[in-house]
Amino acid sequence: FSKQALYCYSKAYSLDPTNVDALWDRAILAKEIGQINTARTALCAILKQIPHDLNVLEELRPILIEGNKIDVCASLHQDAFEHHQELYSTGVGIDPGTGQEILGGGFGLMHTFVLADSYNSIKKYHDAYYWDACEDDREFDIVGSAVIRSGTVAPGMYKLDINARHRLAVARIKMGDIEEGRDVREFAPLFSETADAYYDKRMYTAAATIYEELGQDPTTSSMYVLERAAACRRMSGDLENSAAIYEQGSNDDAKRGLAEVYEILGETRKALNLVNQVIDARGRRGTRHGKPGKVASHPHVQGASLFEETPSSRSTKGYRSSKSSRPVARELEVEKEKGVLKGYRRVTDLTPEMKTGNEVVVKEWLLEAEKLIENFRETRRLFLSTRSLGFQGMFKTKRNTEENEDNMASRLQIETDRGKGTGSKKSGNLVDVFRGVSFDDWLQLTIEYSFLLIRRDQHGLADEVLRHMLFSNAYQNQRAQDTLRLALIACAIHARDYRAVVEHGRKVIFTYQFNNEPIRILLAALASGHHQLDAFVASAFQKAMLREVRFSDLASSHPEQIKWNSLKCRFFNSAATSKSEYDEEGEGEDDTSADPGQIQVDAPSLPEKPTPFSCTSYQSAICYLLQAYGNCPEDPAVCISLAIASLSRAMQRQADNRHHIIAQSLAFMSQYRKIGAPDPDGAQEVEYNFGRLFHQIGLFSHAARHYEKALEIAEKRGGGIPKGGGVEKEAAYNLSVIYVTTGASALARNLYRRWLSI
Repeated sequence: FSKQALYCYSKAYSLDPTNVDALWDRAILAKEIGQINTARTALCAILKQIPHDLNVLEELRPILIEGNKIDVCASLHQDAFEHHQELYSTGVGIDPGTGQEILGGGFGLMHTFVLADSYNSIKKYHDAYYWDACEDDREFDIVGSAVIRSGTVAPGMYKLDINARHRLAVARIKMGDIEEGRDVREFAPLFSETADAYYDKRMYTAAATIYEELGQDPTTSSMYVLERAAACRRMSGDLENSAAIYEQGSNDDAKRGLAEVYEILGETRKALNLVNQVIDARGRRGTRHGKPGKVASHPHVQGASLFEETPSSRSTKGYRSSKSSRPVARELEVEKEKGVLKGYRRVTDLTPEMKTGNEVVVKEWLLEAEKLIENFRETRRLFLSTRSLGFQGMFKTKRNTEENEDNMASRLQIETDRGKGTGSKKSGNLVDVFRGVSFDDWLQLTIEYSFLLIRRDQHGLADEVLRHMLFSNAYQNQRAQDTLRLALIACAIHARDYRAVVEHGRKVIFTYQFNNEPIRILLAALASGHHQLDAFVASAFQKAMLREVRFSDLASSHPEQIKWNSLKCRFFNSAATSKSEYDEEGEGEDDTSADPGQIQVDAPSLPEKPTPFSCTSYQSAICYLLQAYGNCPEDPAVCISLAIASLSRAMQRQADNRHHIIAQSLAFMSQYRKIGAPDPDGAQEVEYNFGRLFHQIGLFSHAARHYEKALEIAEKRGGGIPKGGGVEKEAAYNLSVIYVTTGASALARNLYRRWLSI
C-alpha cells in the first residue's frame, strides 16, 4: 500500500501546507520505493519552509546526484554555505541538540567537499575555491615549499585537509592553471594510488583523468603512468587517444600495446612494423646477454675480484622459486585436461540416449555434466575482472608473451599479404579451447545441462549457472551473450518467472538499439496472462521503453542530433540537457551504463521511420498508434489497439473529454469490424470485443446482445452442440456476470450448465 500511503501524505500536505512531518514521511517513503522525483519534490518543499536545513540537504544530495541535478545541488549547498557563514561569522556555532560548540554551525568539511565536487562537476572551477585577497593559492602553501610568490601578500601557510587540497588542485588544473595545480607533484603518490584504485575497480574513465594529469607534468610522468593512461583509454573504447598516448613511449611494452591498438583500428602494416621491432629488440638482448635468464659472463671482472662473482646457490636454499613451480602447475593442468576430455567423451556418448528420456542415463549424464561445468566455473582464469581481454590461456609467463608476439606477427603478416584494409577486431591472442574442449562445446553443454535442470524443477541452480557464465571472459562476444540471455529467458518461461523474462529481454533490447526484433521476442516470450502483464507494465521497464521509443523517433526525424558513444556502444542525443523532459521521465534503472567488460561493437544504422512500438501510458500509446494507423489504416490489430487505448484513457480521472474519447474508440471498433476476418471465428471475435467494450462502459443491454451473438456463432459452428476453439467460454462467463448483476440468476445458471460445465 505504498502508493496509497504516498497519496494520503500528499492530501495531508495539501490540506495543511505547514505540515512538514507529512512531507518528510512522504519523501522517505518515496525514496524507499524508488520514486525519486516524488522524493525530490517533497524535500525541496521542506527546504522552502526550513531553508538551509542540513539534515534535509543530506537526504536530498544523493537524489540530486542520481538525477543528474548537479547544478541544483551546488546552488542549494552554496546558499547553505553563505547562510552559515553569515550566521556564524566566527566559524563556531552552538548545536541546539547538545548545546556544545560545533565548527561552522554544522556546515563542516563534508558539506564543503560536496560543494567543491559539485562545482567541479558542472565546470564552475572558479567557484570551487574561496579567497579573494589573491588570485593564487598562496594561503595554503606548504611550509618549506619552493614556489616563489610575487606581490605584497605573504603566503598564509594555513593547514588544509588533504581531500580539500586534492579538490583545489583538480579545480586549478581544469582551469588550465597548471602551476597552481602543483599539488599533483607534491602529492603524486596519493594521486597515483587513487588512479590505481580506480583502475583495479575497472573505473577506467576516472583513472584516465588522473593518469593523464600525472603524465602532463615531467616530474610525475613515467612510462608506467603513460601505459596505464593508454590502457584506460583503450578499455574505454577511445582507441585514437590510446594510440596517441602509446606513441609517446619507446619501450617494448608501449610498442606492444600500440600494435594491439593498431590491429583493432585496422592499421595492419603499422602494427606489424611495431611487433617486428619488439621481436628484433628481444633478439638483440639475447645476443648481448647470452641465454635469457643466465648471468652475463665478464672474465676480466671475474679475474680482478677476490670473491666468486657468480650467484650463490645457497641464496635460494629452502625456497622454491616461481620458475621451479611452473612445471608442477603445468603437470597438474595436463592431468586436469585428461580428466576433462575423459568426462566430455562420456557425456558425448550418453547424449543420444539421454535425449530419449531414459531416466537412468539422464541421471548419469547430469552427474558427468555437473563435474565438467563445475570444473569450468572454478577456473579463475576464465573469470577475470578484465573480461574484455578474452581468455588467453592458463599461464601468463614471459615465454607466453614471446609466443604471443610471434603469433601476432604471423597473423599480421598473413593479413598484410592478403591486403586487408581493416582490422579483424581482435583483442590480443585469444584461445578458443579450454582443456581440450572448444568454448562453443562448453556453451552447448552448459545450456543442455541447465535445460535438464529446469525440467527437473531446479530453476534456481540452472539460473545460477547461466548467469555465472555471462561473466566469463570466454563469452564476452555478443553472440555468446545473446545465446546465454535467450537460454535464461527460456528457463524463466518454464519456471514462470516473468520478471526474469523481462530482465533478460530488456538487456537484449537495449543491446540492439533501433532493432524491433528483440521487442517481438520479449512479447512472444510473455504471451498473455496476469503475471506476465504485471512484469511487462513494471514502471522501470515502461519508462525505459518510452525513452527508446522517443529516441527512435528523434533519430528518424532529426538524425543530425544523434551521436555515437563508443564507450557505451549506443547513440545518444547530443542536444539533450540535464533539465530536458527526456531525462525527467527517464528515472529508473539505467540500461545505458558502460559495462567495463563489454565488447566494442559497430554503430547500427539509424532508423528511417518511427518505431511501431509504444508504451507506458494510454495517451502516449494513442499518439504512436495513430502514427501506425496513418501507415496501415486497414490493419485490424492497429484499429482494435487504438480502440482499447482510447477506451482505457476515457476511464482515467485525468480525461476531461471522456465522451469524445469513447466515441473515438467506437469509431475505431467500427473500422475494426469492417476489415475483420469474414470467417465465423473472426466474426465471433468481433462480436465478443464489441460486447467487452460496452460491458466496460456499463451499457449492459448492448453488451449482452453482442455476447449472445458470439454464442450463436459458436452454436452454428458446432451444429447446436457447444464446442471449444473460440471465445464462447469468455462470452458466456461475461454474459453470466451481467445476468447475476441485473438479477437474472436463472439465465446465468443456464449459461453455466450449457457453456461452463465440465
